[in-house]
Amino acid sequence: MRNSLRRGLGALALVLAAATAATACSTAANSGGGSSDTVTAPGADALNGKGEVDITFWHAMSGTNGQTLQRLVDQFNQQNQGRIKVTLNYKGQYDTALAAYKNASAQQRPDLMQMYDIGTRYMIDSKTVVPMQSFIDVDHYDVSDIQPNIAGYYTVDKKLYSMPFNTSMPLLYVNREAFTKAGLDPDKPPATLDEITAAARKIKETPGETVQYGFGATLYGWFVEQWNAVADQALCDADNGRTGRVSKVNLANDTTVKLVQWWQQMVGEGLAMKLDSNTDNGDNAFNSGTVAMALESTGSLGGFVKGAAAAKNPFTVSTGYYPKVNAGDTGGPIIGGASLWVMHKDDTAKERAAWELVRYLASAQTQVAWHTSTGYFPISKAALTDPADQQWVGQKPQFATAIKQLQGTKLTYATQGCSVGVMPDIRKDVENALQAAVLQGQDAKQALGTATDTANKQIADYNSKLGG
Repeated sequence: MRNSLRRGLGALALVLAAATAATACSTAANSGGGSSDTVTAPGADALNGKGEVDITFWHAMSGTNGQTLQRLVDQFNQQNQGRIKVTLNYKGQYDTALAAYKNASAQQRPDLMQMYDIGTRYMIDSKTVVPMQSFIDVDHYDVSDIQPNIAGYYTVDKKLYSMPFNTSMPLLYVNREAFTKAGLDPDKPPATLDEITAAARKIKETPGETVQYGFGATLYGWFVEQWNAVADQALCDADNGRTGRVSKVNLANDTTVKLVQWWQQMVGEGLAMKLDSNTDNGDNAFNSGTVAMALESTGSLGGFVKGAAAAKNPFTVSTGYYPKVNAGDTGGPIIGGASLWVMHKDDTAKERAAWELVRYLASAQTQVAWHTSTGYFPISKAALTDPADQQWVGQKPQFATAIKQLQGTKLTYATQGCSVGVMPDIRKDVENALQAAVLQGQDAKQALGTATDTANKQIADYNSKLGG
């Protein structure tokens, strides 16, 4: 495979059967999928006789990631000279990019949009997109190369609405030297909260240890979503919004209450560092060698390795699976990152041109370049078997943990994540609860109950504005 995936039957059910076998398609009113019922993707002939079609691509990639994206788009433009020309437009970080899209008129919107995972339901409900499923069906595009758990997140009512692009997974990061000095095996990192506590105590009791805390993680709402998925527990009703429209969320469930109480205890005993919801602060705590264990996405691996080597007391980094709240939990983590959306603009040439770029960015060859340049998880299964990709992974054995974790996670409604239009707001509600409980000492159940009430009002208001 080179610049496009194999063509074939293209039935998304081949990839997602585990999650959708018992799922009947909901009505548009219940699923928010009006776009898929009214918009049909144009075929390849939409570009015939159009000359060079100009399209705009809004994205949220900065630094090395943005430079890599620009290089890939330049290569696409070169290959399609005289046919398609793509102009990149950086719109700031994810929340800023979403706000820019919401505030744009139909004429101002881009032809292709990169939107983060929790913006998925809003994009569906906006009815401004051409679902990827429509292009898949028109082209008989083979989706069997897409990692099923990655495709699963962006699938609602058996329809793949957007094409996964930059994908991350959460991991447990470990300071190898701190573990070894404490008599712990860094190649067998803690798998549960109780094991994290036990390891943190040993590290704290180690004579001469320069690490101040055994554990330290940002009070990040994404982490709470992960813990519920690992417990195989849906946060939202309607099967996490996968078989209908979400009407309520339960943030004060037993899993989350136990988690927050554990976090409070860890801070109270001096085993965990007090951190806020700024991920930079959490990352710096691990990079500097202040904490021995941290939680972050795979996207932080490169930075952690460099930071550890440059720390006052240099150390090396190991990785482990995302820890369980309870040893018997049978689920797995949810993917993060962002996906690509084609805008419906009553211009079939632009829609088709945007799809051609999507195909290019999703191809195995491009995903190898993307993976090895940025550290994001490749959406293509074939990319992981490419010699260049395997060489890169061989040089970064910590990343192999993410590969095994993803491949070992069963696709369920819980591991697909909650799909609701106000998910960005709900994530902030969770962070407010974490801060109230962990930093200010509020009762965990009370803090999470307040967050639940706030979130459910936001959901009701959102659904009311949709009118159905």
